[in-house]
Amino acid sequence: MTKSSNAYKTIGEVVKILNLKSRNNQSSPTHTIRYWEKEFKQIKPKILNGNRRYYDKKNIELLKKIQFLLKEQGMTMNGVKKILSKNEPLKLDETLNNSINANIIKNRITNISNILKSLKKLK
Repeated sequence: MTKSSNAYKTIGEVVKILNLKSRNNQSSPTHTIRYWEKEFKQIKPKILNGNRRYYDKKNIELLKKIQFLLKEQGMTMNGVKKILSKNEPLKLDETLNNSINANIIKNRITNISNILKSLKKLK
């Protein structure tokens, strides 16, 4: 039996969704999510019995944005905080917000490849 995509997720499930890894590959990196939760006040999981955290779709999307900005874009914590405090939709990159399709990417790659070939001929 699988959960609905709108169902609340445990912190362990969120770790898997974000594909977080611990440095020593021994423990689950739930501490990363807890740390981000302290640093970014926008993350508000439901905390139920025994301090168990449950994250809704909105919180998971926010965690994905934070992860992208920190890990992929190399931003600082303060930089991410400034972006998130603006409360504007983030256009992180064309492929993440589905504004570009595979055919456009293939065409761009082909164009770049052709340019590289012509540059090599100039040598």
